[in-house]
Amino acid sequence: MENVLTGTNKKPLRVLFMSNIGVKELAEIAGVSTASVSRALSNPNRVSKRMRKKVLLAAEQVGYQPNRLAASLRTSRSGNIVAIIPDISDTFNSGVIQSLERAAAERGYSVLFGDTQGIRERELVYGNMVNSKQADGIIVFSHRLPFEDELLASDDFVLPPMVNSCEYAHSAFRDTSLLPLVTIDNVKAGREATEHLLELGHKDIAVITGDIESPSARQRLEGYKEALSQAGIPFRSELIQAGDYTLEAGVTSTKKILLAKKRPSAIFCMCDESALGCIATLREHGFDVPRDISVLGFDDIRFAKYLSPSLTTIAQPVEEIGRRCAEILLDMIDGKEIEEPQTILPHKLMVRDSTSAIW
Repeated sequence: MENVLTGTNKKPLRVLFMSNIGVKELAEIAGVSTASVSRALSNPNRVSKRMRKKVLLAAEQVGYQPNRLAASLRTSRSGNIVAIIPDISDTFNSGVIQSLERAAAERGYSVLFGDTQGIRERELVYGNMVNSKQADGIIVFSHRLPFEDELLASDDFVLPPMVNSCEYAHSAFRDTSLLPLVTIDNVKAGREATEHLLELGHKDIAVITGDIESPSARQRLEGYKEALSQAGIPFRSELIQAGDYTLEAGVTSTKKILLAKKRPSAIFCMCDESALGCIATLREHGFDVPRDISVLGFDDIRFAKYLSPSLTTIAQPVEEIGRRCAEILLDMIDGKEIEEPQTILPHKLMVRDSTSAIW
């Protein structure tokens, strides 16, 4: 029977699934040398993308798992990285996670996920995984670093390989160049979102922020203020509702906005999930979107364009964010110098049906 991976008449895969597959057998299945398999799994930069893909496909088909313990004894590495995430169920975070996991797998690494629910004690536990040799580096999705502030301020503290995804967690650490960041220009994005609403004739624009302690939320709010100032419109603090990047925040904040003496004609939500809660609440109270109130989101999560009405939003490059975070972190683990401490990726305003000119 012809082997589906190699095109040869070697043993069919259904027989090999029952065996304890090693590097030699995996090489036979992939139709390459054992040396090529070893390089593809342990040092993928030394083989072509075609070769690496061929070996990884074979490994996936037969359920091959490299001996992590033996590898760690040889290299002093665990073969793992840990991603510390405030909320793993968040739709935007899940898209970044999928991308970084694929990028890590291409270089022979597994990703351990730490869902902290914003609890400081959990952050510290996951941060310690590098010190305990359970992981070789950290990707953090929070504005807090997973170490005690006293430790971060110490001259003796050495930051492990770490990358910040979408947030700025620099406040307690003395050398920001040692903590690479992958994000977008949140000030510019907040300004462009507000300018879109201003161009449609809206002047009373409410905002549902993210966690106001988060630098990304403060930067988006700064962009909002800049756009109002440039248009000659005074800032009204009563139109700002502090949220936390959740659907529930969209619901509760919208209810408060509707109590304002002068109802806004548009609401800028700093994440799409909050926008979803916002639209549902507006409908519940008899408002039509966008005829009565326009709603604009942020992130462009997968179902944003399938909502009714489809959601106008700021799109973040989810795939690129995850991939770059993984690549930068693994380069750091390999001892490579990171030339640019900040990677600022492009965003895009996606104009859809949830925003319109004032009727």
